[in-house]
Amino acid sequence: MNTLPAQAISLDVLAEKYLAAGEQSEQELFARVARALAAVEKPELQKHWEQQFLANLQRGAIGAGRIMAAAGLDTKATLINCFVQPVADATNGFDAQGNPGIYTALSQAAETMRRGGGVGYDFSNLRPRGALVRGTLSHASGPCSFIDVFDASCTTVESAGARRGAQMGVLRIDHPDVLEFITAKRQKGRWNNFNVSVGVSSAFMQAVKDDAGWDLVHIARPGDAQIEAGAHRRDDGLWVYRSTTARTLWNTIMQSAYDFAEPGILFLDNINADNNLWYAEQIAATNPCGEQPLPPYGCCDLGPIILTRFVREPFTPQASFDLEAFSAAVAIQVRLLDNVLDATVWPLPEQQHEARQKRRIGVGFTGLGDALILLGLRYASDEGLGQAEAIARTMRDAAYGASVALAQEKGAFPLFKAKQYLQSGFAKRLPKDLRAAIKKHGLRNSHLLSIAPTGTVSLAFADNASNGIEPPFSWTYTRKKRTANGGEQFYTVEDHAYRLYRSLHGEAAPLPDYFVSALDMSASEHVAMMRCVQPYIDTSISKTVNIPADYPFEDFKNLYMECWEAGLKGCATYRPNDTLGAVLAVEPPVAPAGNTAGSGMDTVIERRPEGPLNAVVDKIEYFTHDGVRRLYLVVSFMVVDGVERPIEFFMPVGQTGESQQWITATMRSLSLAARGGFLDKALADLRKVAWDRGPVRYGYKTRDDGARIPLWHDSEVALLAYAIQSIIANRGLPQPTPSTSASPASAPKSQSAISGQVRGQKCPDCGAHAMIRKDGCNFCTACGYVGSCG
Repeated sequence: MNTLPAQAISLDVLAEKYLAAGEQSEQELFARVARALAAVEKPELQKHWEQQFLANLQRGAIGAGRIMAAAGLDTKATLINCFVQPVADATNGFDAQGNPGIYTALSQAAETMRRGGGVGYDFSNLRPRGALVRGTLSHASGPCSFIDVFDASCTTVESAGARRGAQMGVLRIDHPDVLEFITAKRQKGRWNNFNVSVGVSSAFMQAVKDDAGWDLVHIARPGDAQIEAGAHRRDDGLWVYRSTTARTLWNTIMQSAYDFAEPGILFLDNINADNNLWYAEQIAATNPCGEQPLPPYGCCDLGPIILTRFVREPFTPQASFDLEAFSAAVAIQVRLLDNVLDATVWPLPEQQHEARQKRRIGVGFTGLGDALILLGLRYASDEGLGQAEAIARTMRDAAYGASVALAQEKGAFPLFKAKQYLQSGFAKRLPKDLRAAIKKHGLRNSHLLSIAPTGTVSLAFADNASNGIEPPFSWTYTRKKRTANGGEQFYTVEDHAYRLYRSLHGEAAPLPDYFVSALDMSASEHVAMMRCVQPYIDTSISKTVNIPADYPFEDFKNLYMECWEAGLKGCATYRPNDTLGAVLAVEPPVAPAGNTAGSGMDTVIERRPEGPLNAVVDKIEYFTHDGVRRLYLVVSFMVVDGVERPIEFFMPVGQTGESQQWITATMRSLSLAARGGFLDKALADLRKVAWDRGPVRYGYKTRDDGARIPLWHDSEVALLAYAIQSIIANRGLPQPTPSTSASPASAPKSQSAISGQVRGQKCPDCGAHAMIRKDGCNFCTACGYVGSCG
């Protein structure tokens, strides 16, 4: 294996996100995790498995972020990343099936997020807007209004480690309020803590193909006004609130996804037909990132394996992927993740019961894009797809073989029924010898495989290898780091495959044509990789299909149809566009210093140039009512008509526990704006974005009298726009950092500048919503500014 010295960004992320108090290195962290997860074994086996787990961690089989950060610590944080929370059509308590009513579910979800887990929900049980509520002789406000409540709860509940839990909201395609659900996030500031997906049936997709009618139905009785307007009861007992055509509804969904990158689509019948536990559960929702379709109270117990560690003799004619070593790592990973289920703290007893009845785990991989590059294979080429398929098949067979062996040692999961289990769509694709072994011995785990986004795990442990199943995003950029004496240091952050190639062939060597990034590929290439790998994954894959801004709308719709027909379980796309800028108020940019305008800045750039770009990475530290937060922000530059101008923006995902879709959409929309010559306008528009989380404190302003005051922004989007303006205006120059700036080690969680201010009107000087009337004058309780008096 080729080894490279650790990159500074990897060491930073490792220290900030994963090292526990007193730990100084990755090896100490690995030892903690291995020891903690071996502790649930029989006493005489603990030392053996501690050594096996440690060796496997060292060869690249790691746990998901929660496991690496919290295993072995005396905390109440869960080691499980995500859950699905049931919500019944009742206000409180539980329904006849044992599902919690709305506010009971809200309380359970809050406890889950407080302990560090993200949550997905199916809101389809909730009665539609206007439906009769017999108990109070009133009318329902509909599921969208209650999603508002869940969203607000996530804003106020702090997750373990100062992270908010991400959320996924799902509504079925036949729910009467589905149109409101589809378009809800078009409203500025609504559902900021949610990803949303529509649960689509095969019957609906066929109706789209046939241009057939479609009923919007619910079991709840409509209100009298709705009945007078035509609502009626069908023979199956469901109430038809209204009817439309499937294509009309589909076009609305597609237009919203095309313009806003949401909602995603879940193909529910494909999910349930492939589900190993089809006989014991019905799945209607997923975790927040979509790689785990889960039943009520189901969980994600995840552990990716770094694929680049298994490439032998990279960048040579003899390059190969060591399937045998990979298979052995997968087998040990199954046992480690199975132990997590017994070692973790569970937020709710219902989650613990669900997990122990089925023992779902999710062995996955990360770095696929880079591994293919190391092998000299272009992502989504015939050879690249063939190699990816071999890796996925090997992972499947090794995981299921290991689970059979565990069942022989520790017992099968309690709900295992061989005959029914082997009838699932996925189990039918298993090799005959595995099916025979499962029939004879059972399985320890109902599900074993999942490919999730890896975010900062890849930065910390995989030398910035490509994320999950994705191709690389960029090859290299420069990060700016503040030093202990107040100065700044610049150093390069590189993609792992690019870095290794340069170390072997030198900086001057041109990159081979198999170095392709996510933005260089066609939509069909993204889908091709999903179609290749999904048949070998018993849950699902988190993958974004990137498409260009000028991608035809009809082709876009056909893309989703092709995914359904291919048996995929869902589809999420991203198309860069300027819709966000178009719906916001236009205001001249308020740059912190300098001006981004100038000769060449309005020149349209047709496409991103090949190869690496000069770039700056700034570590953004800002303060909210929940305390300090830190993010890495990347801006890439190129020279156009003699002027260096920004053309690409990127913020690596996985830096927070929140939804990443708004971040991805914002960064890529800005990249489009920069290349289209209207970046100033786009940044100015983003500076106007406001939502219910604000204000946010970031940056400082120097008054004429020399006083330095903190600046406030109406949202995280607004502060990111300000930060980008600062990077552009001060390209290559030090950013001002006052000596009194609080650090995480020295400052309390609630900063005095936040807790001491009084809510009021917006201050024209610092931007805080803290302007009150004091002694006859307008006075800002955040910065002391005095405005008009009288």
